[in-house]
Amino acid sequence: MNWVILSGLEALWVIWLSLWIIVQKRSPAATIAWILGLSLLPIIGIPIYLFLGPRRLRRKQLRHAGARRTVAGALEPSSVCEDLPKTGPSAVILNQLVQLAEKTSYEPPTRVEDLTVYDGGAATYAAIEEAIRNAKHHVHVEYYIWEPDETGRRLRDALVKVASEGVEVRVLIDAFGSPGADRSFWAALESAGGTVAYFNPAIGGPHLRPRLINFRNHRKIVVCDGRVGFTGGINVSNLHTSEHSGEKAWRDTHLRIVGAAVRGLQLLFLEDWHFATGRAPTEEKYCPVLTPKGEHLVQVLGSGPDEQNNPIHKVYFTTIASARERVLVTTPYFVPDEAILMALVTSALRGVDVRLLLPRPELNDLRIVAAAARSYYETLINAGVKIFEYQPAMLHAKTLVMDDDLSIIGTANIDNRSFKLNFEDACVVYGEDCASTLANMFRADCRKARAVELEDVTDAPLRRRIFDATARLFSPVL
Repeated sequence: MNWVILSGLEALWVIWLSLWIIVQKRSPAATIAWILGLSLLPIIGIPIYLFLGPRRLRRKQLRHAGARRTVAGALEPSSVCEDLPKTGPSAVILNQLVQLAEKTSYEPPTRVEDLTVYDGGAATYAAIEEAIRNAKHHVHVEYYIWEPDETGRRLRDALVKVASEGVEVRVLIDAFGSPGADRSFWAALESAGGTVAYFNPAIGGPHLRPRLINFRNHRKIVVCDGRVGFTGGINVSNLHTSEHSGEKAWRDTHLRIVGAAVRGLQLLFLEDWHFATGRAPTEEKYCPVLTPKGEHLVQVLGSGPDEQNNPIHKVYFTTIASARERVLVTTPYFVPDEAILMALVTSALRGVDVRLLLPRPELNDLRIVAAAARSYYETLINAGVKIFEYQPAMLHAKTLVMDDDLSIIGTANIDNRSFKLNFEDACVVYGEDCASTLANMFRADCRKARAVELEDVTDAPLRRRIFDATARLFSPVL
């Protein structure tokens, strides 16, 4: 009798668990895997699911309709009809990409007065400090990682100075990514009149929300006076600058834009600030109306687990799949899903020059991700994709170049975490100048990289191949 009762309870448990997982609307394979795992290992499985399982974050506060309408209403919409080429294959592809980005995100492309690409931390930090010093009304700063080291203190002190002079300063950091930058670190800024908030403090703080630890804010945004903006791969850390790390400084890429397109970065910051604090400034002075002008056409994208459309993922996929001549991808963490993998493979098979620049595995700060990346090498190389591993230091840049017409610089890696779990941003730049700059950087980096041959994969020791294949099983959360 007891056996019958236990069997009935177990059946009810499995049914209830299955319904719970099914409503998450995962892929069929992932749904079955979670149901089997939690059914067989309920004691340890449920805590793991709570931390790593949820795929959607109900974040109504962040997408505050009133705040978005107020901010967007203060801005003059941009038009790109006369800016892109009208005829030829390039025109068709670029116009389709613009349409895709607009329909999946909410910022159309617009002109910027100036655009600068930086290939290291020293130049990036100097430019950010200059922009902070020149700010007259406000400075908004958002980072995934802010270390309380020399670099972190240097930028903090720059913010303290302008805050003491009456400039509004708001700093938003990810609670998981920046555990060392605690309240004591920010005391001087808050005393000077600045405001600091923590994004999604899942552990610690006034509320314990372990279900949300899987959703991190990976954005790196600086906006000064709604006119000057920065984004890219560089966090605030000594690791990114040769001044403190010498030859081992991480190789990274960052972007500075000046002009109307900065409003896209500002909107992302204000949404995140509203989520973290429950309020956000929406007056026109935070998003001044700027006349679109300049040679560079830029479209700002944002994505996160509260998005159904995954705009950055869709734009990456379409860009790779639409390339006619070349695709140059630089990423530190490469764990492609089936769509991105298929886009890379089919583009290479139809004759497109597809090249991947990844970190040397021994220098990757996430070894399990490097191992998972290696598990895809054989498929890619067999299709004709050329893979290079950067040798001197950790490669942390996140860029893409398609043909001669389009380039992407942002915070997203080529992995499931960036495309579906983290809050990310990216700037799509239409035109030859930025594409040429990034292509030249790519070639320079490849001269310091080692080309991966098929024999490096097929002749690897068995223990490494087993480790790589095992790491690949964790791809959905890497």
